[in-house]
Amino acid sequence: MQAPSTQNKPGTAIGLKLTAVFLFMVMAAMIKEATQSVPAGQAVFFRSLFAMPIIMIWIWHRGDLRQALVPVNLMGHIWRGLFGTTAMALTFAGLGLLPLPEVTAIGYATPMFTVILAALMLGETVRFFRISAVALGLVGVMIVIWPRLSVDADSLGTAGTIGALMVLGASILRALVQIHIRTLVKTEHTAAIVFYFSLTATVLSLLSLPFGWVVPSAFDATLLIGAGLVGGVAQILVTSSYRFGGASMLAPFDYASLIFAAIIGYFIFAEVPTLNMVAGAALVVLGGVLIIWRERQLGMDRRKARQVTDPKG
Repeated sequence: MQAPSTQNKPGTAIGLKLTAVFLFMVMAAMIKEATQSVPAGQAVFFRSLFAMPIIMIWIWHRGDLRQALVPVNLMGHIWRGLFGTTAMALTFAGLGLLPLPEVTAIGYATPMFTVILAALMLGETVRFFRISAVALGLVGVMIVIWPRLSVDADSLGTAGTIGALMVLGASILRALVQIHIRTLVKTEHTAAIVFYFSLTATVLSLLSLPFGWVVPSAFDATLLIGAGLVGGVAQILVTSSYRFGGASMLAPFDYASLIFAAIIGYFIFAEVPTLNMVAGAALVVLGGVLIIWRERQLGMDRRKARQVTDPKG
């Protein structure tokens, strides 16, 4: 498998990563607005379809077109696409029901679930330090979603509760995707993983067609197409950032998304983060950073897996 050329340019790497994180939040805001009137499955279709031209141009420019179009493990790409597309659909549905910062905070649970699944599915040794970090992060997630939960049966059907459970389910599926990618990168080129996810997500999203697709207004269509284009550029930037810096160095910058989400949520949607959300998110971020630090200490470089992670939703 062809290895991508890398250079040690931390400033460039961080700039690319932060720009990508910001663009993913812009994309999420566009999806959030559009899903007020457009079904989540339809939003996934637009997000995936209109990202493909951007991704194909990038792959062609890198000279990886042949590697992108000729997979070694086609079924592996299909399974990855199924898990990732479902996660994207759940996230998009959650965006229509919850504040943007809250969706972002709950999404930070993915590294916690990744550690758990790595132990269960890959047989990785998880010792006390990482178990403690995972527990800390999951406590933070519970603090964020606790106001959405209630023993009252009527409350369990509220939009907020459903949205929180959807985003939490998406986090678990994204962790499953990360586990799958760790196996997939052993035989597949990065370009193939990126291309086939966009392709399978576009095709699989069409399965939601019988469940209420609508003719979008000009405004909603602009948002959906824009989300696809912006998401495609963000995916390229985050992948490119790993050519200039290591995964362990760049991973903490993912948490800048909470700052961007809070700013966009406040000025665009008049959303003010609650005390529960801030406190819970702080614990989740702390748990995630501790996991990243521990993996770096153990020399567990996830560069290949991180650079082809699912597009944010």
